[in-house]
Amino acid sequence: MKEMLHGAILEGFGEARLAIRSQDYARAYHWLERTHILTQRRPLLHAKSHVFMLYVGIRTRDPREVVGQIPRVFAALLFSTIWVPSGNTGRARVSAFQVMPISQELRNLLSEE
Repeated sequence: MKEMLHGAILEGFGEARLAIRSQDYARAYHWLERTHILTQRRPLLHAKSHVFMLYVGIRTRDPREVVGQIPRVFAALLFSTIWVPSGNTGRARVSAFQVMPISQELRNLLSEE
């Protein structure tokens, strides 16, 4: 993994942890969605982003997020190297198959792959 992409992934998980600790769940989801896009082609990191989203869903008592994240954790492990919907933010409120636009910043990071 290239240096800038790797750094952005570490930053995303780190910022999400800080936001969770301070109970700023909207900020945590922001960082997790961003990190999800960056990790979609890396099964373990991709699954990790969904585990974090599951955890936030539990903390916020959001049944839709909890129920939606459980199958996504397993799908991330099984299908990340086969096909992923590019730009998908990974939240349960979005179809797991929906392709979404990717910001120029994230496209630049992903171009390092």
